[in-house]
Amino acid sequence: MASFDVYNTSGETLRQRELSDAFVNATVNRAVIHQCVVAYLANQRRGTASTKTRGEVHGSKRKLYRQKGTGRARVGNSRSPIRVLGGTIFGPIPRSYRQYTPKKVRRMGLHSALADKFQNGDCILIEDFTLDRPRTKDMTRILDGLELTGKVLFVLGQPESNIYLSVNNIPGVNSCTSNTLNVYDVLWHDKIVLTERSAEELEGKFVQSTNGSSTTEES
Repeated sequence: MASFDVYNTSGETLRQRELSDAFVNATVNRAVIHQCVVAYLANQRRGTASTKTRGEVHGSKRKLYRQKGTGRARVGNSRSPIRVLGGTIFGPIPRSYRQYTPKKVRRMGLHSALADKFQNGDCILIEDFTLDRPRTKDMTRILDGLELTGKVLFVLGQPESNIYLSVNNIPGVNSCTSNTLNVYDVLWHDKIVLTERSAEELEGKFVQSTNGSSTTEES
């Protein structure tokens, strides 16, 4: 078991909390992390870029002038791709860039990314907290108390609209819940702040899946 300090919103240490080695000290599979990030970025693409071929642009299909005897290069109609306002050759057309990633691979990638943050000391635990109303100054005070700068991600156990709205005005600071956390968000942020509830949920999910896979392999 690995022990971590649990802080309050003022940055004071409240207690120690133990997390399973299977969760914190798991092997970091960089190939799977890379696969998950590439798939995530591909899935964000809208794929709506579109160009017109020579059959779709406006213009007459009539040959501009006769083939021979003018001393000029041979030419077709005004829709030709080599002419101004002509069609486009092999241009982009609407398509889907979506990549399918198996659920086990996504889970392994997220587990590896979190384990890497834990092992590098970039993941800290904080007590569960809420805000009475959206206020950026309150979140700034919490960040100052924890001595956090740069890109920070707060991972909550349940949706908190006041926290979500409070971090919106702070550049590089975001929030999400444990069930919407993804590999890209973990890697993009410098520090990950887990509430006790979210840490418990993530530990239960990954340790349970690890034990389940090992049991299956043994059987």
